[in-house]
Amino acid sequence: MLRLLKKKSEASSAPLVPAWHPNFRNVERLPDIKVVRTAFFVNFAAITLVVFAAGYFGFDEWRTRGLRAQLAQVQLQIDRDKRVSDQAVALFKKFQAEEAKIVEADTFVQSKTIVSPIVMRLGETLPENIAIDSLEFRDAGLAMRLSIRGAPDVASGRATQYLDKLRADKQLAIFDTFDFTATPTFNPGTGRMTVEFFLRLKNAPGGRK
Repeated sequence: MLRLLKKKSEASSAPLVPAWHPNFRNVERLPDIKVVRTAFFVNFAAITLVVFAAGYFGFDEWRTRGLRAQLAQVQLQIDRDKRVSDQAVALFKKFQAEEAKIVEADTFVQSKTIVSPIVMRLGETLPENIAIDSLEFRDAGLAMRLSIRGAPDVASGRATQYLDKLRADKQLAIFDTFDFTATPTFNPGTGRMTVEFFLRLKNAPGGRK
C-alpha cells in the first residue's frame, strides 16, 4: 500500500513536459474561420463607392436636365416677347424722330423774331403817301421796299421822314440801325419813287442785309 502511494506521489511531482510532435499544417489551405471575412469589407467598400458615384452622377444629370428645361422656357419666353419688343423699339425710334422734328421747330420759332407784331406796327405807322411793296425778313433784319408818291424831291423827303419815324418808334426797338440800302429811283410814268430800307436787328449775325 505504501509502495503504491509512493509511486503515485512521485508521478504527480514529476515535471510536465508537453509531448512533441511535428506541425504538418498548411496555413494557406486552412479555412478562414473569421466571423466577418475580409472580402466582405472589400465588397462593401466597392459597393458603397459605386452607389455614391451613381448617386452623384445621377443628381448631376437631374440638375442638368432641370437647367435645360429652365433655359428652354426662358428661350420660349424670349421668342414670344421678341415681336413685341421689336415693335416697341420701332415705336421708340419713331418717337425720337418726331421729337427731333418738334425740337427743331421749337428752336426755330424761338430763334426767329415774331413778325406779325412788326408787320402790324409798320402798317400802323405807314404815312398816307407811302405804300409797302415788299417785306423780306432775313437773318440780320428786315428789308423793306417802298413806293412813295410825289415829285423826286418831295418823295425823297417823305422817305427820310418815314425812316426817322421808324427809328424813333419804341415798338421797333428790336432794330438798332435804320438805313437806305439803295439809291432811290423815280418812275415818271407812275409818278412814284422806289425806296429800299433795311432795319438791322440788335446783335444780328454778320452777313448780307
